Amino acid sequence: MNSTVKVGLVQHACTEDRGKNLTATLAGIREAAGRGARLILLQELHTGVYFCQTEDTKHFDLAETIPGPTTRELEKVAKELAVVIVGSLFERRAPGVHHNTAVVLDADGTLKGQYRKMHIPDDPGYHEKFYFTPGDQGFTPIATSVGTLGVLVCWDQWYPEAARLMAMHGADILLYPTAIGWDPRDDEPEKNRQREAWVTIQRAHAIANGLPLVTCNRMGLEPDPSGRSPGIQFWGSSFIAGPQGEFLAQASADRPEVLVAEVSRRRTEDVRRIWPFFRDRRIDAYQDLLKRYGK
Repeated sequence: MNSTVKVGLVQHACTEDRGKNLTATLAGIREAAGRGARLILLQELHTGVYFCQTEDTKHFDLAETIPGPTTRELEKVAKELAVVIVGSLFERRAPGVHHNTAVVLDADGTLKGQYRKMHIPDDPGYHEKFYFTPGDQGFTPIATSVGTLGVLVCWDQWYPEAARLMAMHGADILLYPTAIGWDPRDDEPEKNRQREAWVTIQRAHAIANGLPLVTCNRMGLEPDPSGRSPGIQFWGSSFIAGPQGEFLAQASADRPEVLVAEVSRRRTEDVRRIWPFFRDRRIDAYQDLLKRYGK
């Protein structure tokens, strides 16, 4: 990464219409690039609705190969605008083997790498284990023309181990495509607790690793196709944070927005000098982290 780089993200609602979703995504990319962003993050599974609210084998028809339709579209606009794009798609790797995968397109349009989501949830409204095979590529940052990117996906953002390993392997910045929201039946205090927990854990990853962090979440209500629940009210609130967890830009919970902010590699250096967490890690005493539980 250069001394500084402008990063952007594109937050919007999604519908069943792939073309409409892609139009919104590409418009956001163009706006961010027009405002100077050289690295742009898109939200999780941004070409469609969040289909994991129910278990239905027909949704496997939504999966695509890499390279494939979405990567070709993103490659084209990345090259045209000379920007690095982090996209997200439902990957068809083989019959019966599918992944929730982030792709990285460099500023010359080349596919620089991919990250397959490692932590797969299975909760009410989030039946991802039915669709996604856990990633098998580890936590490996992807080198691009604007820096080395530690790309993770949604549920990964609750795990400090994932962010730490990306940082240890040389990531300059942490990025999280995301799809998370409320059950509309929850009361306002519970909604606030959930959203604040989501914000806090990610700011903590930035602080613990002395790295800037970008997280992009969708917004809008997506009904439950089964009718068993009201659906998910995605809470947006995408943000860009600095290496002390400071907000550099923050989106609303209920509007489509494009955020752009400048992050500084020098600031990472300065913060890690005054808060040398990596120096003081007790790597001789962490063996129990390889256990499921300590007792």
